[in-house]
Amino acid sequence: MNFKIRNASSKDMSAVLQLIVELAVFEKEPNAVEITEQSLIEDGFQGTPAFKCFVATVDDKVVGTALIYNRFSTWKGKILHLEDLIVTQKMRGHGIGTALLDEVVKYGYHLKVKRINWEVISWNNGAIKLYERQGAKVLRNWNVVHLDEKGIETYITKLN
Repeated sequence: MNFKIRNASSKDMSAVLQLIVELAVFEKEPNAVEITEQSLIEDGFQGTPAFKCFVATVDDKVVGTALIYNRFSTWKGKILHLEDLIVTQKMRGHGIGTALLDEVVKYGYHLKVKRINWEVISWNNGAIKLYERQGAKVLRNWNVVHLDEKGIETYITKLN
């Protein structure tokens, strides 16, 4: 299988959005995606980009993506966050996910980050095995905390 990994362009955001929706369906959250192609273009390619994105292509068709952004750790310093690494289901098992992760790690190394973070859903054993094979530690004793938009509004209301 011949595939290429490259920096994403704004023209790839339609395909990236399709992958995001595919991931949401896979993770049993089919109605959770609120982002649009236009917001991906604006947030990733205009002004100060909020994220960087790599895509994997086969015959110039996007079949995978890795979306990352910079963070800061009070314990470590500069870190990189991998928001999502997605390979379309029919293309899994061909090394595309590993190649995307390789690109993320090379990018983080180039930036001299102290750590690369990401989350993985507990039942995604294929992804967990991939990450552990590559030397990542899956921290099973940490809980991810989210304060969603409604929660933020409720919080602010309580402050006032």
